[in-house]
Amino acid sequence: RGLGDVYKRQNIDTKGFAELKRKGLGIAKISQIKASIEIGKRFLKEKSLSKVKVKTSQDIVDYFIPYMRDLKKEVFKVVLLNGKNKIIKDVTLSEGILTKSVVHPREVIKEAVTESAAALILIHNHPSGEPQPSQDDIEITNRIISVCELVGIKILDHIIIGDNNYFSFFNEGLIREE
Repeated sequence: RGLGDVYKRQNIDTKGFAELKRKGLGIAKISQIKASIEIGKRFLKEKSLSKVKVKTSQDIVDYFIPYMRDLKKEVFKVVLLNGKNKIIKDVTLSEGILTKSVVHPREVIKEAVTESAAALILIHNHPSGEPQPSQDDIEITNRIISVCELVGIKILDHIIIGDNNYFSFFNEGLIREE
């Protein structure tokens, strides 16, 4: 049984120091484990970013899942892409509460225009671990698509991160390729 098994089972990354201390770990060991997990996340993020061109929803999921799957609040991001689907940058647009984050299409457009993005991928997490979209998720996606169409920016996907799984609007036919 490796550290990966322990990590999956106990979810050490989201546990506080006090809780881990009660399980018999010392402060130094907890610090080492948490630092190792953070280094692993950063390595995975760098490795994924080196893919340069986004070809599938899995490319985006590989990049973001280490950072978004264990968040306690809903976080909504937009990934800005150039004309060749290379990541320009990602921007956090909203940090909400346990079950909701508020995003306005105006903020999406503002970021996209500022960075001269040709296309966008929307991404947010569901702290519940269940990535199925809510009616609100579907409605905001459609509103953002409509607004972006007016200024010639494509929405390639909206991905919802759950607990080691995800939902892709594109893969499920809720966003069509132009």
